Amino acid sequence: MTERYPRLTRIYWFLTNLDAAIHREWTLSLGRRTALARMAHLFCELNVRLGIVGLAEENSFDFPLTQSELSECLGLTSVHVNRTLQEMRRTGLVEAESRRVRILDLDGLKGAAEFDDSYLYLDERPR
Repeated sequence: MTERYPRLTRIYWFLTNLDAAIHREWTLSLGRRTALARMAHLFCELNVRLGIVGLAEENSFDFPLTQSELSECLGLTSVHVNRTLQEMRRTGLVEAESRRVRILDLDGLKGAAEFDDSYLYLDERPR
């Protein structure tokens, strides 16, 4: 396959590297980030990735997870997720209701998450 379809091989390799980069960020989240930073990072990443495919509009996107499911994703308790969401609302970072997240302060959210989207390889595309 690599000899016959080199472009397809490069695309697969790019996607493998992208998956690995996202995995490294999630490992970092679980090991080093605070609950607020973990959640902020998730919302920032989803905003970027969903925006690329046209599923995020004006820093707003569908978010069908319950707080219990979100707690499992973030390695937190449901209570901690609830308190973190309340803190994010109180500080004006996000609004989460009706299974939708709306980012009110993108720069503030990025700052809380220490979010740098360079790991998503947005400027590099396989040739």
